[in-house]
Amino acid sequence: EVQLQASGGGWVQVGESLRLSCTTSGFFFDDYVIAWFRQAPGKDPEGVSCISGDEGTTSYADSVKGRFTISRDNAKNTVYLQMNSLKPEDTAVYYCAAKGGICRISPDEYDYWGQGTQVTVSS
Repeated sequence: EVQLQASGGGWVQVGESLRLSCTTSGFFFDDYVIAWFRQAPGKDPEGVSCISGDEGTTSYADSVKGRFTISRDNAKNTVYLQMNSLKPEDTAVYYCAAKGGICRISPDEYDYWGQGTQVTVSS
């Protein structure tokens, strides 16, 4: 059974940092692109970042470039999202997802999804 679990969310103030983790099981992790998406209340899901299986390719939404960094530890079947300089507009539920193929942050392409973790940034 494929499982993804996002964790690490919380409540922070503007300018602070959080690191999200996505732990996975049930598939050959090294072969899959892992991505982070987020959804704020009343808004459509937004692609945040993705990383290819071999860590050779990453992609970021313009809204997070320079502030967020995605990485993966294939030995631990885990992907991380380091979020720095957080802003109120980063407030959302963050989800991780997995797919084969190319690293792209389009939600429709992803086959497997985990439950989300809430990030709240207060001003």
